[in-house]
Amino acid sequence: MLRACGAGAPASVPALIRARLANSKPTSSFAASATASSAVASSSVLEELAADRKGLARVVLKKGKTQIFRDGSPMVYSGAVDRIIGRPPPKTGDVVLVADGSEKPIGWGLYNSVSMFCVRLMQLEEEAKRDPTSALNMERLLEERITSAVDLRRSLGLPSTNTNAYRLINSEGDRLSGLIVDIFDDVAVIASSAAWVEKYRQQIEFLVNKFSDVNYIKWRSSADILKEEGLDMSEQKEPAPSSHSGSVKVMENGIVYLVSVEGQKTGFYADQRESRDFISTLSKDQKVLDLCCYSGGFALSAAKGGATKVIGIDSSGSALDLANENILLNKFDPERISFMKEDASAFMRGAISRNELWDLVVLDPPKLAPRKKVLQSASGMYRSLNALAMQVVKRGGLLMTCSCSGAMTQSGLFLKTVQGAASMAGRKVTVLRQAGAACDHPIDPSYPEGQYLSNYLLRVM
Repeated sequence: MLRACGAGAPASVPALIRARLANSKPTSSFAASATASSAVASSSVLEELAADRKGLARVVLKKGKTQIFRDGSPMVYSGAVDRIIGRPPPKTGDVVLVADGSEKPIGWGLYNSVSMFCVRLMQLEEEAKRDPTSALNMERLLEERITSAVDLRRSLGLPSTNTNAYRLINSEGDRLSGLIVDIFDDVAVIASSAAWVEKYRQQIEFLVNKFSDVNYIKWRSSADILKEEGLDMSEQKEPAPSSHSGSVKVMENGIVYLVSVEGQKTGFYADQRESRDFISTLSKDQKVLDLCCYSGGFALSAAKGGATKVIGIDSSGSALDLANENILLNKFDPERISFMKEDASAFMRGAISRNELWDLVVLDPPKLAPRKKVLQSASGMYRSLNALAMQVVKRGGLLMTCSCSGAMTQSGLFLKTVQGAASMAGRKVTVLRQAGAACDHPIDPSYPEGQYLSNYLLRVM
């Protein structure tokens, strides 16, 4: 682009470059334009900004390991790192540059000296060029990303008049790896699974409170995961207590739930919202069984949809206390919907022995394969559970089967496992619907590890 002599440099050029251009004395407008264009083309915004940051370390990647991170993968694993330039060496939580083999920055992120993921990439060079205001500035970047997450949920219609339980921030999907925020009416439950999240706790709480309509915050640190990040939470200085504990009433698809913010995960599985709503549309005049029901989400949805008889099974007494409370909150007929404390497999074996069958069965077990190394044994458990579930479905009836194990979903083996279960049960199945987490759980395609939920609706013959 040609500019008249004396005109200012384009806004996209970093401040240090603009200053250098302003101090130079080109002999013609063409020379000025050529100088600016050359500077823009060859300069690195992060390089320029780093010049003002003493002690900013540089994590240099091995040859051939750069492209995956240029493409957006946020987790720089230690095996991809060739060397770290910086004295003194960076500490956990420090901002660092991530550079290619020639030491040219490709982005910046937050360092961890202990974790197998030594850097969580926060911004790429190309993004810093488009908007350098948040480059190397974690506080500013947090504000931008949280604001963006709020705007996205509002564009998806969340919250709404009939749903005020949803996910506001979904870790890598919202480009804040290690941070999850679920909103339950006016309570935000913040789940931390990264050292940097703990470091920026105060700013995160302030921004969530500022940009969403919450009055209370519950902070939940994932102690086991944080230990792998080098943080022993038992040794950490006790922060200010969370502003909420106990339970809160929420609404999802017009159904009222009592959510315990001390319960599993963040207290409520908002990821199945769209599938629960779908079950409601299938349930009129049907006999429905909800296995591993937790606080009764699928069962309550079936009752709302007009099911003639619904039973939910779970082994957790505290979860069933919530489920029974939810019957009362929604003024459902306890003769039409009920819950029972029992192991799901034991219940199904008993039902098979009594030749008891259901029109529609939902099987949503807890995470059976938390890691790849247990995938084989977990596959056997999924196969056995599904084989039992198929035997309690009327021929021609429906089974919604789920896996929330990331290792299983990412392996692509879940449907094959389900097919194996059908063979074991002597049944034939066809797939009617395939789904994952609800749309407020975005997934970054450059980080497929963020995809964890599988949900199949099957016709069982």
